[in-house]
Amino acid sequence: MVKIAIFGVGLIGGSLALCFKGKPDVTVVGYSNRASSAEKYVNRGVVDSATTSVREAAVDADFIFLCVPVGKLEEYVDELSQLPLKPGCIVTDVGSTKASVALCGRRLESQPGVSFIGGHPMAGSERSGVEAASTHLFENAFYVLTPDASTPQGQLDKLIELLALTKAHIVSVDAKSHDEIVGAISHLPHMIAVALVNQIRGYNEQDQLYASLAAGGFRDITRIASGDPVIWRDILVNNKSVLLKLLKDWNAEIATFADLLEREDGEGIEEAFRTAGEFRSKMPERRKGMLHSIYDCYVDVPDHPGIIGKIASDLGKERINLSNIHIIESREDVPGILRLSFRTQEDLDQAQLVLADAGFAVHQ
Repeated sequence: MVKIAIFGVGLIGGSLALCFKGKPDVTVVGYSNRASSAEKYVNRGVVDSATTSVREAAVDADFIFLCVPVGKLEEYVDELSQLPLKPGCIVTDVGSTKASVALCGRRLESQPGVSFIGGHPMAGSERSGVEAASTHLFENAFYVLTPDASTPQGQLDKLIELLALTKAHIVSVDAKSHDEIVGAISHLPHMIAVALVNQIRGYNEQDQLYASLAAGGFRDITRIASGDPVIWRDILVNNKSVLLKLLKDWNAEIATFADLLEREDGEGIEEAFRTAGEFRSKMPERRKGMLHSIYDCYVDVPDHPGIIGKIASDLGKERINLSNIHIIESREDVPGILRLSFRTQEDLDQAQLVLADAGFAVHQ
């Protein structure tokens, strides 16, 4: 039997477990430091067994997935380094910073045949916890591996073969390049969103109309500012050197915009929007990425009893999974007053067809 130990069976760890569980000659063991969580993993059928003992989970494992926050990785690596891991064991993680983790992971490679290979599945969900785990989470997403020059090719091939069960696109890059790219496309946008929301929060202390009018589009484009503060603290500190350079570049971009406004350079502003639009249009629309996609549409509905129930019923008859309904009092850029949220692009596409056929005006 191939034993896979997963430390931290939440959204990512639980989804990995579901991808591996039930495959021939594979057993999946979950670890939590809380007995209630370990019991929950088993009761939900996410793992074959679970334990609160690091030793029990790790010592005879062929693969160990550390699906814990970046700030906790060093603690677990230190503990694993004190255990007699199985020769040939592959240890990997799922964190969004890789250079600092790779440095930490080298402590494990002093054990015979043990390899540490950094990993980062670039997929997620607006939900969290093992309850949100799904076998489809990684499908068509990029799963980045960051082996270093000393990683045996055979070990890397074994991990790639296992991760093929996730149906993700496996790519390998060096840890430094990973941190630079992910810093730019994920960490920097999160910082910008937080700064922008805090700027408006400051204005709102003097005039509460800011918060009232910021509903809708502003709330949507800054949704990533609601990330877990502790998790993001650890991510940003671990990728500090990359982010400081990115912030310097960002300040230069903003300074350019300020200069265009100072000079009332309409053509320059137009060109900035044109080049940004052209580049953005070339990005794949439906590939899973670092920032979670929003699958929402807005529906104009007449003001009479039963209309929301009818919409929910029409979608239910077609077995379309509706995750949320929000009644919006006012929205500047879209006339719809009902926001419907879905978990997949496929559900959203099908819902728009069903609602249009039923005579509703649907907007995105």
